[in-house]
Formats: sequence, C-alpha cells, structure tokens
Amino acid sequence: MSMLNDILSFFLKRRIDRIEQFLRNPIDTQHRIFHDLIENARYTEWGLKYDYSSIDTIKDFQERVPISTYEELYPYIERVLKGEQNVLWASEIKWFSKSSGTTNSRSKFIPVSEESLEDCHYRGGKDMMTLYLNNRPDAKLYEGKGLSIGGTLHPNPFNANTQAGDISAVITKNLPAWADFIRTPPSEVALLDNWEEKMEQMIQICTQENVTSILGVPTWTVVLLENILERTGKKNILEIWPNFEVFVHGAVAFQPYRDLFRTKLFPSDQVTYLETYNASEGFFAIQDELSRVGEMLLMLDYGVFYEFIPMEEWDKEQPKTLTLEEVELDKNYALVISTNAGLWRYKIGDTVKFTSINPYRIKVSGRTKHFINAFGEEVVIENADMAITEACAAASATIADYTAGPVYMGDGSKGCHEWIIECSKKPENEALFIETLDNSLRKVNSDYDAKRYKDMALLLPKVHFVENGTFYQWMSKRGKLGGQNKVPRLSNSREYLDDILLMVRELA
Repeated sequence: MSMLNDILSFFLKRRIDRIEQFLRNPIDTQHRIFHDLIENARYTEWGLKYDYSSIDTIKDFQERVPISTYEELYPYIERVLKGEQNVLWASEIKWFSKSSGTTNSRSKFIPVSEESLEDCHYRGGKDMMTLYLNNRPDAKLYEGKGLSIGGTLHPNPFNANTQAGDISAVITKNLPAWADFIRTPPSEVALLDNWEEKMEQMIQICTQENVTSILGVPTWTVVLLENILERTGKKNILEIWPNFEVFVHGAVAFQPYRDLFRTKLFPSDQVTYLETYNASEGFFAIQDELSRVGEMLLMLDYGVFYEFIPMEEWDKEQPKTLTLEEVELDKNYALVISTNAGLWRYKIGDTVKFTSINPYRIKVSGRTKHFINAFGEEVVIENADMAITEACAAASATIADYTAGPVYMGDGSKGCHEWIIECSKKPENEALFIETLDNSLRKVNSDYDAKRYKDMALLLPKVHFVENGTFYQWMSKRGKLGGQNKVPRLSNSREYLDDILLMVRELA
C-alpha cells in the first residue's frame, strides 16, 4: 500500500497552502465567510424575517439577529425536521445530527446541509490528516487502515424520508465507496445500532487489520481497546497493531486519559496524539503543532462565522459578543456560531480560551452548563481535569472516568464537592489523592480556594472510588452507549451523582 500512502499524502499536503492563506488573513477570511452566509440565506424564511438583504456589516447582524439557544431555534428546526425547506438555509436538508443532549434532557436535532458536510465536516477530516502529515512528513498512515467508532442512524421521527443520527454516522453514511478501503470496520458494522454487537464485530474484524490510526472519543475507545486486550490476552495494543501511529481524539478532554494511553494501551513514543474540536454543529479546531498539547488552531474557512461571549455576559438575555479581532488571551468565552447549515448566532454551550492570537489557537475550557457553582466557586471542567491529572500523578493512579457535583449545606452542615471516580489503576494512597485533588483545585481556582479557606464554606471533597465498568453500566442503563454520548463531568445538581450511587448500591 506504499504507493497509495504516497498518493494520498501528496494530495492532502496540498491543502497546507489554503490553511496558510487563512493564517495570513484571519479577519478577512472570517468577514468573507460572514458575507457568504448572509448572501446564501437572504431569501430563506429566516433571512427574510431579519432582512438579510439589507445587512451590510457584522454590526448590523449583531444588532438585528438575536442570539439563540437550541430551544429558541427549535420551532424553525422542527419545521425542517418535518420536511419544510428554505427555512433556515437555502439548500435541501436531508440529514440531521442527533446530539446526546448532555446539557438538556431532550435530544437535539441539528440540520446538516450538503455545504456543512463538504466544506466543514469533510474538510475538517482532511485537514486533521494534513496537519498531522505536516508534523510527521514520514508518516505511513495509509499503509494501514484507520479505525473509527461510528454512531448510529435512524429514520427521522418527524419525516421518514430523511435520517437522523450521530454526526459520525452521518459522515460515515455519506463517505464515498473507496473510503472503506482505507478504514475499518466496514461502514455496515460501524453503523450498527446495538453497541454490544458492534463491539463484538469490531473486535473480530479490526484485530485482523493493520490499524495505523484511530479516530474516536477517548471514553469509548478505551472500552473497545480494553475489550480487545482481554480477548487477545496481549499486554498492550502495539502487540496487535505494531505499526500504529496516531490517536485522533475529541469530544471530551484527553488529559485525564493521557496516562492510561501512554502507559498501558500504547507504551511507546512512536504513538502520537492529535486533538480535534468537532461537534454535531460543525468542525471547529485542530491541533496544528504536536508540541502544543491542549491547543488547537481555529479553522476559519469552514463556513462558520464565530462570535464570543465574555464570561461576565453569559447570564444576560442578549449578551454582548466579540468578533475574532476583539478577543483576548486566557479569558473564558462562550462560543457562538453561525453556520452553513442555518444555525444563526447559535450558543453551542462550549466555552473556550485563546492561547494564541497569531495564529488564533484555542483550548476548550468547559461547558456553559457543565460546572459547579453551588457555592459561588465556579469550578469548570478545565479546573477539574487539571486537578484529576495532578491527583493521579501524586497517588500513582490512572483515571478511567469521573463525575462530580455538590453536597449542599443544610441543618448547620457545610457543603463540599462529591466525586465519583473510576480508575483503571486505583490510587496507592486514597487520602493523598483527595488531598492533591483539593489542593490543585485551590491552586487553579481562587473562588474555590476562598470557599475552602479554613473550611469556612466548603469541606474537603468527598470521593467514591468505584469499580471498573461502573460508568459503562450507568451509560448503558441510560441508553447512551457509544456514538457522541459522553459522561457528564460536572453538574450543579446531584442528578447524576445520586443516580450512579443508587445503581452502585443496588449492584452491591
């Protein structure tokens, strides 16, 4: 397959020129994307409602078009789901990406246009390989196959002529036939609905292939790889796939999993880790330099116009937004997008920080609804991931999954944070783990530190170390195995904590 590797690598590397173009002209690129979006949607129902034909500037757009949550945009999306066209976007909508609904109990159906598939999701997939090859020019990716864990597709419940499912499934279903030659498992297996059946077939098929890369969510990738090790009796995955090169990860923070991958699954410096930021709504950022762990290049020519809400504006009904040229380093912003699938000034729910503005690089710092602020401490996922990582290092533990929430004050008792943590390698000293977790949170979050001062408002965290497979069983119980489903890291309520602890007690 060496000739194929050379040919595919050659065509992918040609994309570097285009990436360098928006690196040189980031603001002009975003302005062009903005005007293209407005022009393409001016005769849609949404465009007529807000008179897109008379919008000349970004300021006009911001003053005229409201920021929308999914719930606020849903009446229009529902009509598209039922088959109406030209409502939010001009081209025909035949696909819908169904999110896991981790910030809302109701599933979200995100329209996927031909333009968003081609110019955003597919371009993102090509660019992540382009940037990897730019860092590793001698890579031999295409001498083997890329493994991806797909989601599932179902008829749209509102209109059986269209389909809905995980964005990974929508992408897989629309791939050209030749793509199956360089990927595994075959699309018919990747799209299986039953997670256990899919797992079984993937183990049988993929262990016989020369897998050189994996694209997937860390959580479900770990489940698959640990099942493969158990089935084969091998010590690590490189004994099965000796030519493995790169794990492309996204959807959840990788830092808590990094030690598990490096020491148990792929104990070799030959394996590289590449982070991406893609979601049901679009493909947004890619790690462009392997040495910049946790930082990703914001991709500016994917048909997405970006705005950013400063943290102090998050709770306002119509918050002030900043454009790319107005952002500052190391500040938390809620991400707002307008896309080539008809999401207009859509508050996606993620928060980002800029680590560089020349070029524009970001890291995902958390979710606008996934945090703990029961006592004014404002702990975000970024804080939690850093603290978990330090605690694991101090106590020689390896994390598999976790979630956390508040223990409320009451009857004269003080509050605290309660954690449920599953480790593939449990801490040698649980007390040291908890102490380090607490100290790290105090170090990275001054509000938490203030509440912990002399136990005035918050006590030491309460931690439950649960058995391996606990989170898998809980996600299975909720019908959320595989695909885009993620374990919720933080919650400002006890909804997840109480449900998991009840399940653990019932199984004991």
